[in-house]
Amino acid sequence: MTSYPLSLPVGNPLITLTHPKKSLWVIELHNGQDARLTHELINQGLKPALNAVEKDWRDSWRTHMKDQKANKGEGKGALIIVGRLDQDKFFSNGLDFENSQKDPNFFQLTFDPLLERLLTFPIPTIAAINGHCFAGGFMLSMACDYRVMTDGSSRRAWLCMNEVHFGAPWPTSFAALVRSKFGSGPLERKMALEGHRFTPQEALEAGIVDVVVNGNTAAVLARAEQLGDQWSQNAQGGVWGTIKSELYRDVLETIHKDVRPPNHLHEDAAAKARL
Repeated sequence: MTSYPLSLPVGNPLITLTHPKKSLWVIELHNGQDARLTHELINQGLKPALNAVEKDWRDSWRTHMKDQKANKGEGKGALIIVGRLDQDKFFSNGLDFENSQKDPNFFQLTFDPLLERLLTFPIPTIAAINGHCFAGGFMLSMACDYRVMTDGSSRRAWLCMNEVHFGAPWPTSFAALVRSKFGSGPLERKMALEGHRFTPQEALEAGIVDVVVNGNTAAVLARAEQLGDQWSQNAQGGVWGTIKSELYRDVLETIHKDVRPPNHLHEDAAAKARL
């Protein structure tokens, strides 16, 4: 059993994983005030945190499967990802763009595997969007099963894929995920080519978010927890992630493709990171 709270990476915590009740885990993103998704946060923070959640949930699920009547409370689970808890301005302001551009394998080896991990995660995942949610942060929320967002009444909050405004082409994984989750031509155009800043109400009407909440971060988190409670029992069957693997097969197959021409320098950079 993991000891909670778990702050990662050790020595320079950028995320904190808590386990407030038996069927719920919460990951707080707190890299500065705007939770930029850096190499370190993803590889040494989010990925090991997801492993810890899955390990503890699977231990509980195995107990449930041994005797479902006697252990009917075991095997439930839900995970919430939320922006920094002591503010209401940001869920995540996206990738650390400058440094991600220096790594020719950033998407192939760092960010895309994170998206795949969330898309196939074995328990319900909920993005508690407690402020602005931009670019890579928007993608992180898209990879979750549900999205709960502040209504922006006390502080403005937008959802935006703004790469078109600063000259960053989309990796194939981004386009595949948007097509799978929101397969509407006009909506895709508005999101990708116009870089529209969706207000919470616009995002709700477009089906981008599932719930809009009046209130601060605590209210958003509380509503996300209610959603987790509502669907955590569906993890008991053990097939939540398995079904998602089929549901998002096209996205996953696209993520696994490396459409770049073979390049020995890319291969060497990958080897350097691995060895």
